[in-house]
Amino acid sequence: MAELRTDRLTLRRWRDSDLAPWAAMNADPEVREHLGDPLTREQSDASVAEFQAEFDQRGYGWWAVEVQATGEFIGFAGLDQVDDGMPFTGVEIGWRLARSAWGQGYATEAALTVLAYGFDALSLPEVLAVTTATNLRSQAVMRRIGMTRDPADDFDDPTAPEGPLRPNVLYRITRSTRT
Repeated sequence: MAELRTDRLTLRRWRDSDLAPWAAMNADPEVREHLGDPLTREQSDASVAEFQAEFDQRGYGWWAVEVQATGEFIGFAGLDQVDDGMPFTGVEIGWRLARSAWGQGYATEAALTVLAYGFDALSLPEVLAVTTATNLRSQAVMRRIGMTRDPADDFDDPTAPEGPLRPNVLYRITRSTRT
């Protein structure tokens, strides 16, 4: 598994020491606002096991993100296959950070590095990003990394219950249009 570095961040394999702060993030209603109900510790731990298995199987997935200067775990960033049942297919980029890491440019920094890995190391022709229509912070990151949105691609997430999590937006970037 490749370890990725930016000026301030290390994107790396998950460690046992990440489980508690990851669970705290997943129990935080603000972090989960656009994702659904908070997760239990067991659900959170199981997600990491799944991330590791997918990484081992595919060679890419969700990296743990830490701040180089402090070694602090602040969340994840990476690539994943679009879930079955969605009205599109492909590879999706994503990120999730602890509230203490918001507003510092970490999501953009990690996403740019993940995007470069997807295009340069994996030779992906296109990368997608999905979020709820109300998640303006993530949409801003998508625009900052060069992704664009066609409102005709917006969709209702078939896995989400009726309510604010159902309307979603789809952003795209291709290898040839990246800057």
